[in-house]
Amino acid sequence: MRNPKWELTLILKIVSICVSLGEYPVIRYHSPRNPSHEASVLCSHLARFVQSALDEYAQFHQDFPPASNRPRGALFITDRSMDLFAPLLHEFTYQAMIHDVLPLIDGDRVFYKSQDEATGAPKQSEISEKDKIWVQNRHLHMKDLLEKLVNDFNKFRAENPQFEADAGTQGSTISNLNNIRDMLAGLPQFQKGKEAYALHLGMAQESMDIFQAHKLGDIASVEQSLATGLDEDYKKPKNMADQVVRLLDDPGLSSPDRLRLLLEYILYRDGLLPQDIQKLLAHAQLPAQDGEVVYNMDLLGAHVGRAIKDPRPLATTRANRMQPPPPNSDDSGLSRYDPVLKTVLEDHIRGALDQAYFPFTKPHLDAAEGMLGADTTAQSSLRSAKPTWARTRPSAREPQQRIIVFVAGGATYSEARVCYEISEMYSKDVFLATSHMQTPSLFLRQVGDLSVDKRRLNLPIERPKPKAPDHLFEPEKPPAAPQQGPGPQSGPRQAPQPPATAMAGLNLGGRAANGSANGHPLPTLPQSEASSSLGKPSKKEKDAGEKKKKHHFFSSKK
Repeated sequence: MRNPKWELTLILKIVSICVSLGEYPVIRYHSPRNPSHEASVLCSHLARFVQSALDEYAQFHQDFPPASNRPRGALFITDRSMDLFAPLLHEFTYQAMIHDVLPLIDGDRVFYKSQDEATGAPKQSEISEKDKIWVQNRHLHMKDLLEKLVNDFNKFRAENPQFEADAGTQGSTISNLNNIRDMLAGLPQFQKGKEAYALHLGMAQESMDIFQAHKLGDIASVEQSLATGLDEDYKKPKNMADQVVRLLDDPGLSSPDRLRLLLEYILYRDGLLPQDIQKLLAHAQLPAQDGEVVYNMDLLGAHVGRAIKDPRPLATTRANRMQPPPPNSDDSGLSRYDPVLKTVLEDHIRGALDQAYFPFTKPHLDAAEGMLGADTTAQSSLRSAKPTWARTRPSAREPQQRIIVFVAGGATYSEARVCYEISEMYSKDVFLATSHMQTPSLFLRQVGDLSVDKRRLNLPIERPKPKAPDHLFEPEKPPAAPQQGPGPQSGPRQAPQPPATAMAGLNLGGRAANGSANGHPLPTLPQSEASSSLGKPSKKEKDAGEKKKKHHFFSSKK
């Protein structure tokens, strides 16, 4: 089922990468041979939408792409169905193996749970690009990694003997104040380096312990024959069914390893009879939900079931492209398989990538230019080729072609390693972009979720967008009305008050308040006389009051 939101998110991310790099690349996409699944058109849709978005961006931005003497880049859009073996195989390079077998905390940052050597308390150590030991050794095979880590650590200790606790001959040297100062200055760097070596030695040792306990060597030997179609002698393998059944019956294998081995055998046979699938599930003693994982591989383009008389041709293996290594080679028999992405990139660089397998979005315009990624030095004739001794050193610093690879559905760490190897081998800048990094356990879980109702999966793309708190959208309260003066007021009208104050000050004779006339003031009484004359009643008033009292007094008697 298509998800327009998810597709739009991927398109915008791919266009953002191209714009950030200043590349207007030639776009090619994966077109499966004999597709049988609904999602086979995903790469075609993404490629055409990305092409349209880049064309529109270039139309409205005249300075894109910026002027440069770098060869035009190439963008490859593929998905997980191109290589179904890569997320299932046990990879024994350092980065891929620890993400497979160790319980890492893999999110925005990667952490490894360990214990503090001094206190024994649990701690989390971050694995990042800032760690030089990690950057230098993450793509090494485990058989080479352990030896290199031990040698590098011994060299590190030899370069810092003053920090060793058992340095018995350092007494006379440490007594010098200058040496003590140098020691204190280098102590944080020494401690940081010591912890980094302890971290990687611990992770490598724990990985090898799991390798022995889970019999990963026996599993990998069969896996490589299933994935490559060749045994360790680079011949057609024999009795693969017996070897697979023997491992499925082994109680020492974990359930995820048995499931991975069963899926690899189905891919090797390009489908099995339904009865045979049920027998293998019984041998593996897998739970019912793992059966859903097996049958959901059909949704990724794998052929799980097969009829007795199936006219479908058998799957073509990559055995015809693999050549045995030279006798003195150090290649491990447990790492013979190379991801399909490596073959695609090598064919592109040689100019031999099949256009039916990876067509162009604009074949009439980009087909000729897309072949410019080929190694022209190898294709030129001896008469016109410039000898290697005549090449000047600055030619090695010429701008390199950029190759952008986008893998929808998750890229594996083995494919990331391949991009690094191609970059160094062919002097190309290879960028790997993907929706997420894929591990075997995550791949099995996601394949099992393909048959689950998406409403139960709580997919990030289906979640409602974060909503701001409601109080941010509440209208602001109107400001308080200012107190108005004697002007007209709104609201209910109040009853008029009697002008008592104004009437008290009224002067009918044209005199002022102090009794003056025509502006000439009259003489005022002293304060004491004025108060007595104003506050005490006169003699006539007293006599009238006494008569009134007597009148009322006698009238009250009967």
